[in-house]
Amino acid sequence: MAAVKPALQHLVKVLAESNPARYGFLWRWFDEIYVLLDLLLQQHYLARCSASFSENFYSMKRIPMGSGRQRPLATAGLPKRHHWKSLLLLVLVPYLKGKLKKLVSSLREEDEYSIHPPSSSWKRFYRAFLAAYPYVNMTWEGWFLIQQLCYILGKAEHHSPMLKLAGVRLVRLTAEDIQALEKKWAESNSSQTHSFTSRVQSALRRALGAVAVSLSTGLSVSVFFLQFLDWWYSSENQETIKSLTALPTPPPPVHLDHEPSSAVLPSLKSVCPLCRKVRVNATALATSGFVFCYRCAHGFVKAHQRCPVTGYATELQHLVKLYSPES
Repeated sequence: MAAVKPALQHLVKVLAESNPARYGFLWRWFDEIYVLLDLLLQQHYLARCSASFSENFYSMKRIPMGSGRQRPLATAGLPKRHHWKSLLLLVLVPYLKGKLKKLVSSLREEDEYSIHPPSSSWKRFYRAFLAAYPYVNMTWEGWFLIQQLCYILGKAEHHSPMLKLAGVRLVRLTAEDIQALEKKWAESNSSQTHSFTSRVQSALRRALGAVAVSLSTGLSVSVFFLQFLDWWYSSENQETIKSLTALPTPPPPVHLDHEPSSAVLPSLKSVCPLCRKVRVNATALATSGFVFCYRCAHGFVKAHQRCPVTGYATELQHLVKLYSPES
Protein backbone atom coordinates (compact mmCIF):
# COMPACT_ATOMS: atom_id res chain seq x y z
CA MET A 1 0.00 0.00 0.00
CA ALA A 2 3.00 2.29 0.43
CA ALA A 3 3.45 2.27 -3.35
CA VAL A 4 -0.24 2.63 -4.23
CA LYS A 5 -0.97 5.81 -2.25
CA PRO A 6 1.71 8.06 -3.87
CA ALA A 7 0.57 6.96 -7.34
CA LEU A 8 -3.07 7.76 -6.55
CA GLN A 9 -2.06 11.05 -4.93
CA HIS A 10 -0.14 12.12 -8.01
CA LEU A 11 -3.07 11.18 -10.26
CA VAL A 12 -5.52 13.21 -8.15
CA LYS A 13 -3.13 16.18 -8.10
CA VAL A 14 -2.92 16.16 -11.90
CA LEU A 15 -6.72 16.05 -12.17
CA ALA A 16 -7.13 18.88 -9.64
CA GLU A 17 -4.63 21.10 -11.45
CA SER A 18 -6.22 20.43 -14.85
CA ASN A 19 -9.78 21.16 -13.67
CA PRO A 20 -9.89 22.63 -10.12
CA ALA A 21 -13.62 23.39 -10.25
CA ARG A 22 -14.53 19.76 -10.89
CA TYR A 23 -11.75 17.76 -9.24
CA GLY A 24 -10.43 20.18 -6.62
CA PHE A 25 -12.43 18.51 -3.84
CA LEU A 26 -10.64 15.21 -4.54
CA TRP A 27 -7.29 16.85 -3.72
CA ARG A 28 -8.62 18.68 -0.64
CA TRP A 29 -10.23 15.51 0.78
CA PHE A 30 -7.74 12.99 -0.59
CA ASP A 31 -6.65 11.69 2.83
CA GLU A 32 -10.23 11.08 3.95
CA ILE A 33 -11.27 9.43 0.67
CA TYR A 34 -8.18 7.24 0.68
CA VAL A 35 -8.62 6.14 4.29
CA LEU A 36 -12.23 5.14 3.52
CA LEU A 37 -11.13 3.04 0.52
CA ASP A 38 -8.29 1.57 2.58
CA LEU A 39 -10.76 0.70 5.34
CA LEU A 40 -13.01 -1.21 2.92
CA LEU A 41 -10.04 -2.99 1.32
CA GLN A 42 -8.42 -4.05 4.60
CA GLN A 43 -11.78 -5.14 6.01
CA HIS A 44 -12.34 -7.36 2.97
CA TYR A 45 -8.94 -9.05 3.25
CA LEU A 46 -9.06 -9.47 7.02
CA ALA A 47 -12.50 -11.08 6.83
CA ARG A 48 -11.68 -13.24 3.82
CA CYS A 49 -7.99 -14.13 4.25
CA SER A 50 -7.09 -13.24 7.88
CA ALA A 51 -4.46 -10.84 6.49
CA SER A 52 -4.03 -7.30 5.30
CA PHE A 53 -3.80 -6.46 1.60
CA SER A 54 0.02 -6.39 1.65
CA GLU A 55 0.33 -9.51 3.80
CA ASN A 56 -1.95 -11.48 1.50
CA PHE A 57 0.15 -10.36 -1.49
CA TYR A 58 3.16 -12.04 0.13
CA SER A 59 1.15 -15.19 1.06
CA MET A 60 0.99 -14.42 4.78
CA LYS A 61 -1.82 -14.64 7.32
CA ARG A 62 -2.45 -13.43 10.86
CA ILE A 63 -3.07 -15.77 13.77
CA PRO A 64 -3.72 -14.88 17.42
CA MET A 65 -0.74 -15.01 19.74
CA GLY A 66 -0.53 -18.19 21.78
CA SER A 67 -2.19 -20.34 19.12
CA GLY A 68 0.59 -22.92 19.35
CA ARG A 69 0.75 -25.59 16.66
CA GLN A 70 -3.02 -25.56 16.09
CA ARG A 71 -3.19 -22.79 13.54
CA PRO A 72 -6.66 -21.93 12.22
CA LEU A 73 -7.21 -21.79 8.47
CA ALA A 74 -7.02 -18.42 6.77
CA THR A 75 -10.71 -18.69 5.83
CA ALA A 76 -11.71 -19.01 9.50
CA GLY A 77 -10.95 -15.34 10.12
CA LEU A 78 -9.56 -13.71 13.23
CA PRO A 79 -11.40 -13.51 16.55
CA LYS A 80 -13.58 -10.44 16.71
CA ARG A 81 -11.34 -8.54 19.14
CA HIS A 82 -8.17 -9.21 17.13
CA HIS A 83 -9.97 -8.40 13.89
CA TRP A 84 -11.07 -4.90 14.94
CA LYS A 85 -7.77 -4.09 16.62
CA SER A 86 -5.92 -5.11 13.46
CA LEU A 87 -8.26 -3.05 11.28
CA LEU A 88 -7.89 0.10 13.39
CA LEU A 89 -4.10 -0.18 13.58
CA LEU A 90 -3.81 -0.83 9.84
CA VAL A 91 -5.98 2.13 8.80
CA LEU A 92 -6.23 4.70 11.60
CA VAL A 93 -2.59 4.93 12.72
CA PRO A 94 -1.15 5.77 9.25
CA TYR A 95 -3.96 8.30 8.70
CA LEU A 96 -3.33 10.11 11.99
CA LYS A 97 0.43 10.05 11.42
CA GLY A 98 0.02 11.64 7.99
CA LYS A 99 -2.35 14.34 9.28
CA LEU A 100 0.06 15.17 12.13
CA LYS A 101 2.93 15.50 9.65
CA LYS A 102 0.89 17.91 7.51
CA LEU A 103 -0.10 19.91 10.60
CA VAL A 104 3.55 20.28 11.64
CA SER A 105 4.51 21.39 8.13
CA SER A 106 1.72 23.98 8.09
CA LEU A 107 2.66 25.34 11.52
CA ARG A 108 6.29 25.65 10.49
CA GLU A 109 5.33 27.69 7.44
CA GLU A 110 3.19 30.04 9.54
CA ASP A 111 5.96 30.34 12.12
CA GLU A 112 8.44 31.43 9.44
CA TYR A 113 6.20 34.32 8.40
CA SER A 114 5.43 35.29 12.05
CA ILE A 115 1.79 36.13 11.47
CA HIS A 116 1.10 36.02 15.25
CA PRO A 117 2.29 38.68 17.72
CA PRO A 118 5.49 37.74 19.62
CA SER A 119 3.64 37.54 22.94
CA SER A 120 0.81 35.38 21.62
CA SER A 121 0.12 32.35 23.84
CA TRP A 122 -0.89 30.37 20.76
CA LYS A 123 2.48 31.11 19.14
CA ARG A 124 4.31 29.92 22.27
CA PHE A 125 2.20 26.76 22.32
CA TYR A 126 2.80 25.69 18.75
CA ARG A 127 6.48 26.61 18.95
CA ALA A 128 6.76 24.23 21.90
CA PHE A 129 4.83 21.65 19.87
CA LEU A 130 7.17 22.08 16.91
CA ALA A 131 10.19 21.74 19.20
CA ALA A 132 8.84 18.50 20.73
CA TYR A 133 7.65 16.88 17.50
CA PRO A 134 11.11 15.76 16.20
CA TYR A 135 11.81 13.94 19.47
CA VAL A 136 8.39 12.28 19.49
CA ASN A 137 8.84 11.21 15.88
CA MET A 138 12.35 9.94 16.58
CA THR A 139 11.04 7.88 19.50
CA TRP A 140 8.27 6.44 17.31
CA GLU A 141 10.65 5.48 14.48
CA GLY A 142 13.22 4.18 16.97
CA TRP A 143 10.57 1.91 18.49
CA PHE A 144 9.94 0.35 15.08
CA LEU A 145 13.68 0.05 14.37
CA ILE A 146 14.42 -1.70 17.67
CA GLN A 147 11.49 -4.08 17.11
CA GLN A 148 12.77 -4.97 13.63
CA LEU A 149 16.31 -5.55 14.94
CA CYS A 150 14.98 -7.83 17.67
CA TYR A 151 12.96 -9.73 15.07
CA ILE A 152 16.02 -10.17 12.82
CA LEU A 153 18.09 -11.44 15.76
CA GLY A 154 15.33 -13.86 16.76
CA LYS A 155 14.50 -12.05 19.99
CA ALA A 156 10.91 -11.12 19.05
CA GLU A 157 7.94 -12.75 17.31
CA HIS A 158 6.88 -9.56 15.50
CA HIS A 159 8.67 -7.31 13.04
CA SER A 160 6.25 -4.45 13.81
CA PRO A 161 4.93 -3.13 17.14
CA MET A 162 1.50 -2.81 15.50
CA LEU A 163 1.22 -6.60 15.30
CA LYS A 164 2.07 -6.89 18.99
CA LEU A 165 -0.55 -4.30 19.91
CA ALA A 166 -3.12 -6.19 17.84
CA GLY A 167 -2.23 -9.44 19.61
CA VAL A 168 -1.41 -11.35 16.42
CA ARG A 169 1.61 -12.69 14.56
CA LEU A 170 2.36 -13.49 10.93
CA VAL A 171 2.86 -16.98 9.49
CA ARG A 172 3.11 -18.36 5.98
CA LEU A 173 0.05 -19.69 4.19
CA THR A 174 0.03 -23.48 4.04
CA ALA A 175 -1.25 -25.67 1.23
CA GLU A 176 -4.44 -26.23 3.24
CA ASP A 177 -4.94 -22.45 3.52
CA ILE A 178 -4.56 -21.96 -0.24
CA GLN A 179 -6.97 -24.79 -0.99
CA ALA A 180 -9.51 -23.42 1.51
CA LEU A 181 -9.27 -19.92 -0.01
CA GLU A 182 -9.75 -21.26 -3.55
CA LYS A 183 -12.70 -23.37 -2.41
CA LYS A 184 -14.31 -20.41 -0.65
CA TRP A 185 -13.88 -18.22 -3.73
CA ALA A 186 -15.43 -20.92 -5.97
CA GLU A 187 -18.37 -21.39 -3.61
CA SER A 188 -19.04 -17.64 -3.43
CA ASN A 189 -19.10 -17.47 -7.24
CA SER A 190 -21.35 -20.52 -7.70
CA SER A 191 -23.83 -19.82 -4.88
CA GLN A 192 -27.31 -18.78 -6.07
CA THR A 193 -29.24 -16.22 -4.04
CA HIS A 194 -32.93 -15.50 -4.55
CA SER A 195 -33.81 -12.51 -2.37
CA PHE A 196 -33.16 -8.99 -3.68
CA THR A 197 -31.20 -7.97 -0.55
CA SER A 198 -28.99 -11.04 -0.77
CA ARG A 199 -28.32 -10.39 -4.43
CA VAL A 200 -27.32 -6.79 -3.73
CA GLN A 201 -25.01 -7.85 -0.89
CA SER A 202 -23.50 -10.58 -3.06
CA ALA A 203 -22.95 -8.11 -5.92
CA LEU A 204 -21.24 -5.64 -3.57
CA ARG A 205 -19.00 -8.36 -2.15
CA ARG A 206 -18.06 -9.54 -5.62
CA ALA A 207 -17.35 -6.00 -6.79
CA LEU A 208 -15.14 -5.31 -3.76
CA GLY A 209 -13.43 -8.65 -4.24
CA ALA A 210 -12.78 -7.90 -7.90
CA VAL A 211 -11.26 -4.52 -7.01
CA ALA A 212 -9.11 -6.14 -4.34
CA VAL A 213 -7.89 -8.86 -6.71
CA SER A 214 -7.17 -6.25 -9.39
CA LEU A 215 -5.12 -4.20 -6.94
CA SER A 216 -3.26 -7.31 -5.81
CA THR A 217 -2.36 -8.49 -9.31
CA GLY A 218 -1.55 -4.98 -10.53
CA LEU A 219 0.67 -3.99 -7.61
CA SER A 220 3.93 -4.75 -9.44
CA VAL A 221 2.75 -2.70 -12.43
CA SER A 222 1.83 0.16 -10.09
CA VAL A 223 5.28 0.12 -8.52
CA PHE A 224 6.91 0.26 -11.96
CA PHE A 225 4.60 3.11 -13.00
CA LEU A 226 5.41 5.03 -9.79
CA GLN A 227 9.14 4.64 -10.40
CA PHE A 228 8.65 5.87 -13.95
CA LEU A 229 6.85 8.97 -12.64
CA ASP A 230 9.66 9.61 -10.16
CA TRP A 231 12.17 9.45 -13.02
CA TRP A 232 9.99 11.56 -15.31
CA TYR A 233 9.69 14.43 -12.80
CA SER A 234 13.19 14.18 -11.31
CA SER A 235 15.50 17.19 -11.53
CA GLU A 236 18.19 15.19 -13.39
CA ASN A 237 15.89 14.68 -16.35
CA GLN A 238 14.35 18.13 -16.61
CA GLU A 239 16.33 19.04 -19.73
CA THR A 240 15.35 15.79 -21.43
CA ILE A 241 11.73 16.25 -20.43
CA LYS A 242 11.67 19.80 -21.79
CA SER A 243 13.00 18.63 -25.14
CA LEU A 244 10.45 15.82 -25.28
CA THR A 245 7.50 17.92 -24.20
CA ALA A 246 8.21 21.15 -26.09
CA LEU A 247 4.76 22.62 -26.60
CA PRO A 248 3.53 26.06 -27.74
CA THR A 249 2.66 28.64 -25.11
CA PRO A 250 -0.82 27.92 -23.76
CA PRO A 251 -3.51 30.60 -24.03
CA PRO A 252 -4.21 32.90 -21.04
CA PRO A 253 -6.31 31.25 -18.31
CA VAL A 254 -10.04 31.64 -18.53
CA HIS A 255 -11.46 33.73 -15.69
CA LEU A 256 -13.67 31.80 -13.26
CA ASP A 257 -16.87 33.82 -13.60
CA HIS A 258 -18.87 31.20 -11.72
CA GLU A 259 -16.72 31.61 -8.60
CA PRO A 260 -17.91 34.58 -6.50
CA SER A 261 -14.59 34.69 -4.63
CA SER A 262 -12.48 34.96 -7.81
CA ALA A 263 -10.45 38.11 -8.48
CA VAL A 264 -10.65 40.29 -11.61
CA LEU A 265 -7.40 41.61 -13.05
CA PRO A 266 -7.04 45.40 -12.56
CA SER A 267 -6.04 47.68 -15.42
CA LEU A 268 -2.90 48.87 -13.60
CA LYS A 269 -0.16 46.25 -13.19
CA SER A 270 0.91 47.68 -9.81
CA VAL A 271 -2.52 47.06 -8.22
CA CYS A 272 -3.30 43.90 -6.27
CA PRO A 273 -6.21 41.96 -7.86
CA LEU A 274 -7.62 41.13 -4.40
CA CYS A 275 -7.56 44.35 -2.36
CA ARG A 276 -7.59 46.65 -5.45
CA LYS A 277 -4.83 48.78 -3.93
CA VAL A 278 -1.18 49.34 -4.77
CA ARG A 279 0.66 46.16 -3.88
CA VAL A 280 2.51 45.99 -0.57
CA ASN A 281 5.17 43.28 -0.09
CA ALA A 282 4.62 41.90 -3.60
CA THR A 283 4.28 38.13 -3.73
CA ALA A 284 3.79 35.91 -6.80
CA LEU A 285 2.09 32.53 -7.03
CA ALA A 286 4.38 29.95 -8.61
CA THR A 287 1.39 28.06 -10.03
CA SER A 288 0.03 30.95 -12.12
CA GLY A 289 2.57 33.81 -12.07
CA PHE A 290 0.11 36.49 -10.89
CA VAL A 291 1.32 38.95 -8.24
CA PHE A 292 -0.58 40.07 -5.10
CA CYS A 293 0.05 41.62 -1.71
CA TYR A 294 1.53 39.02 0.61
CA ARG A 295 -1.26 39.26 3.18
CA CYS A 296 -3.93 39.05 0.47
CA ALA A 297 -2.35 36.04 -1.23
CA HIS A 298 -1.58 34.25 2.04
CA GLY A 299 -5.11 34.63 3.37
CA PHE A 300 -6.81 33.63 0.12
CA VAL A 301 -4.61 30.59 -0.57
CA LYS A 302 -4.91 29.40 3.02
CA ALA A 303 -8.70 29.59 2.82
CA HIS A 304 -9.33 28.33 -0.73
CA GLN A 305 -6.16 26.40 -1.78
CA ARG A 306 -6.22 27.91 -5.29
CA CYS A 307 -5.09 30.94 -7.28
CA PRO A 308 -7.60 33.81 -7.02
CA VAL A 309 -7.39 34.55 -10.77
CA THR A 310 -6.90 31.24 -12.56
CA GLY A 311 -8.29 28.80 -10.02
CA TYR A 312 -5.20 26.58 -10.25
CA ALA A 313 -4.64 24.39 -7.17
CA THR A 314 -2.19 26.31 -4.96
CA GLU A 315 -0.63 25.85 -1.52
CA LEU A 316 1.25 28.18 0.81
CA GLN A 317 4.66 26.95 -0.34
CA HIS A 318 3.86 28.30 -3.81
CA LEU A 319 4.05 31.91 -2.54
CA VAL A 320 7.24 33.59 -3.87
CA LYS A 321 8.48 36.91 -2.47
CA LEU A 322 9.43 39.47 -5.14
CA TYR A 323 12.21 42.02 -4.60
CA SER A 324 12.12 45.22 -6.65
CA PRO A 325 15.36 47.05 -7.70
CA GLU A 326 14.41 49.99 -5.43
CA SER A 327 14.44 47.75 -2.33
